[in-house]
Amino acid sequence: MSNRMNNLAEQRITKLLDDNSFMEIGSLVTARSTDFNLGETDTPSDGVITGHGLIDGNLVFVYSQDVSVLNGTIGEMHAKKIAAVYDRAMKMGAPVIGFLDCAGVRLQESVDALDALGMIYEKQVMASGVIPQICAVFGTCGGGLSVIPGLCDFAYMESEKGKMFVNSPNAIEGNRIEKCDSSAAVFQSENSGVIDGIGTENEILASIRELVCLLPSDNTECGRYDECADDLNRACESLDIMKGDPHFVLSELSDGHAFFETKADYAKSMVTGFIKLNGMTVGAVANCSEIYDEEGKKAEEFETVLTAKGCNKAAEFISFCDAFDIPVLSLTNVTGFKACMCSEKNLAKALSRMTFAFANATVPKVNLITGTAYGSAAVTMNSKAIGADLVYAWPTAKTGMMDAKLAAGIMYSDASAEEIAAKAKEYDELQSNIFTAARRGYVDLIVEPADSRKYIIAAFEMLYTKRMDTPYKKHGAK
Repeated sequence: MSNRMNNLAEQRITKLLDDNSFMEIGSLVTARSTDFNLGETDTPSDGVITGHGLIDGNLVFVYSQDVSVLNGTIGEMHAKKIAAVYDRAMKMGAPVIGFLDCAGVRLQESVDALDALGMIYEKQVMASGVIPQICAVFGTCGGGLSVIPGLCDFAYMESEKGKMFVNSPNAIEGNRIEKCDSSAAVFQSENSGVIDGIGTENEILASIRELVCLLPSDNTECGRYDECADDLNRACESLDIMKGDPHFVLSELSDGHAFFETKADYAKSMVTGFIKLNGMTVGAVANCSEIYDEEGKKAEEFETVLTAKGCNKAAEFISFCDAFDIPVLSLTNVTGFKACMCSEKNLAKALSRMTFAFANATVPKVNLITGTAYGSAAVTMNSKAIGADLVYAWPTAKTGMMDAKLAAGIMYSDASAEEIAAKAKEYDELQSNIFTAARRGYVDLIVEPADSRKYIIAAFEMLYTKRMDTPYKKHGAK
């Protein structure tokens, strides 16, 4: 550890890592270019502090941009230090964590700086699916720099000082920063699909520490397993009280009632995150129709439909889990698709991405139907047809082509209201009943909500040794 205790970039690293565990590498590196009097400027560490340390005993590699040196701008040597971090991390099989606080690409180094930026991109792409990549935006991250958090697996933003943008707010036609600050943390977390969470610096560092302890170090570790102190047969007596809110359901199912959500503010009708089941990290993907506050009052409500943003969010998360051998649990409660012009432009592609992600994933996959599973929307939500290993359902769940009243109205459009009502009841009993689906083998087991935890744990325990051969290909085309 160096003596630059007033250095903000180094303070962030110190607060993130276990006490006295940080080992800096490349502290003597300075800018190599001398153009535009750069050689006469002091550039300690060339504006980025790099090294490795421990988080709860787990090895991680870190870099932290130093805004006090040329505004943290990226130059040749700056980028080479970050590239070296990636090289070491991939050799050792450990996550990379980056703190971004940068005014952009260094003008004095021009094409050398641009080439350096591309070098970082290339290292990130090579590391994707090999080691987890996490970053936090604590200052400015604009233009081509915004690609860096986009290429990371998880990204956070400081809620007050963090700024991320491709084009600055004033460069967008018809907009001014006073009208809509599109670079602000709130805007980015709700709209870009890049940001997993916002908060104070200390809150972000705490979230990163928690996340690292949930993830495997690399893709050879075969998931993440820790000791479980919770009762494996614990009954979840109140599980169906707020069944429309997967935050509640997942926290009830998880060891110690712990649920770590990702992209919490983006596409809220689709919830993604991590839980622990018998000490095993499991990725969760769930339809969300309600959100309750801490007092148990309904705070938000959503349609039980799939949206383009929600599907893209789920697809990205499932692909990450599959790359790192993290099993996937889905909670299904969906009746159809979002009907609006924006969805019509984007939903087909997004649906195909999510369907591909579920079907392509070779990790253990379990689906729990907690509410309604209607039509092709339900098929795309980790159904048996696209590769779910086990499908469970609650006794109150509904499944089938569509709502019984709608189906009867279509099939008997010329009939009286009384006849349509009778046919709807018949359709519900024959086609929408979850027991009908179970008799046909589309549902493996109907479980009481209170027993869900023990059955899901047993399912993943059984699937632990799952092996699956897939056709040879370089990679999928979706």
